[in-house]
Amino acid sequence: MKYLSDVVMLELDSGKCTGCRRCIEVCPRGVFIIIAKKAVILNKDLCIECGACTGNCEFNAVKVNAGVGCATAVINGIISGGEPTCDCSQDIDTSFCKQPPL
Repeated sequence: MKYLSDVVMLELDSGKCTGCRRCIEVCPRGVFIIIAKKAVILNKDLCIECGACTGNCEFNAVKVNAGVGCATAVINGIISGGEPTCDCSQDIDTSFCKQPPL
C-alpha cells in the first residue's frame, strides 16, 4: 500500500469555531489544537475521517466526509477478509463512496 498525503476531506471554519475544545476531546488522532481560543488543524494527514469531530461540533465548524477514509478501509478489509482498500469497486456496500477509486 502507498500512503497518499493531503487527500483528507477535512475542513474547519474558524469563523464558526467557539474554541469549546470538543473536537480535541473526541478526535482519536489529535488532529486539532487550540490557538488564540480557536481550533486549528494541526496535521490534516492524521485524520482518519471517522466523523467524531463533525458529529460533536455544535457550531458546525468542522466538516469531514465520514466513511471515505482509512478507518473505513480497515473495517471493510476486516469484514471482507481482504486487504484494507479505499477502492469503491469491491463487492461490499460502497454507498458511502464519494470519490472515484485511486
